[in-house]
Amino acid sequence: MRLSPRRKTSSQSVISGKTAPRKEVAESLFPGFEVEEVQVSSARIHTLRKGDGPPLLLLHGYPQTHVIWHKIAGSLAEKFSVVLADLRGYGDSSKPGGGERHENYSFRAMAQDQVEVMRYFGHGKFFIASHDRGARVAHRLCLDHPTSVRKVCFMDIIPTLTMYRDTSKDFATKYMWWFFLIQKEPLPEHMIGCDPEFFLDKHFQVQNGTPGAITPEAMVEYRRCFCNSDAIHASCEDYRAAATIDLEMDEADEKADRRVKAPVLALWGAKGEIGKLWHVLDAWRSYSKSAVAGRALDSGHYLAEEQPEEVLSELKRFFDE
Repeated sequence: MRLSPRRKTSSQSVISGKTAPRKEVAESLFPGFEVEEVQVSSARIHTLRKGDGPPLLLLHGYPQTHVIWHKIAGSLAEKFSVVLADLRGYGDSSKPGGGERHENYSFRAMAQDQVEVMRYFGHGKFFIASHDRGARVAHRLCLDHPTSVRKVCFMDIIPTLTMYRDTSKDFATKYMWWFFLIQKEPLPEHMIGCDPEFFLDKHFQVQNGTPGAITPEAMVEYRRCFCNSDAIHASCEDYRAAATIDLEMDEADEKADRRVKAPVLALWGAKGEIGKLWHVLDAWRSYSKSAVAGRALDSGHYLAEEQPEEVLSELKRFFDE
């Protein structure tokens, strides 16, 4: 099923994919980074890397790509061996079929991708900084591959199981896509596909707490990568998996008292909803066996783009300790 936008816009070329090639985008937003497509067991993962220090994996969220890190990745690469990756189903990574139970978009499958990416680059144990869906992938990676993670930073989330269990009118209203995207195919795919730019732009408006924080260059990339039927379907499969098979895995972990062993840094946006609806540090302490620290930043949902200097400072301090 191939969907196309309902109306032509000034960025019609973005939707059709006629934008600057990936190499040109990387050179513009990530100067000096090496671009490589890494074939893992069941996907192809688009990566960028730079630096010679301790390995650090950066994982993005919905509906974005590795571009969320463009304001801080260069500075991090002065101290760390930085690997940026598009999650499967997002950006320029491959978009496999979802499977009968959406298992190919489970956080377990996406975590396995990233472990294999890091092993491909020679990193058996590494730091992780992660945001939104990427932070949920990082959470699963910590549980499934505990010896691979030295420390982990989760940005603007609390565990999926807690969020679904604590669903309230406020949460369902503010995070409506958690309940819209999980609807049976093709309802959300068709509705988003009728005008994907409108959906994407409104999503950013709701979540962004700092006007102008998402640069025009970044927005061009987000539109290019999101506004096509394959990406829309893959992201719906991600959310469907989170509401089904991922919850089963989380409940099994809870029953077995399997929790995060690595030290945790939790950051969230004071202008966003997570900190208003939950006590973030307490939530992560209940899922962790090691130390949990963190704080709110003067930001909405997109911390690394809204408050890059604060995020950079927090990450350097945490990973240096």
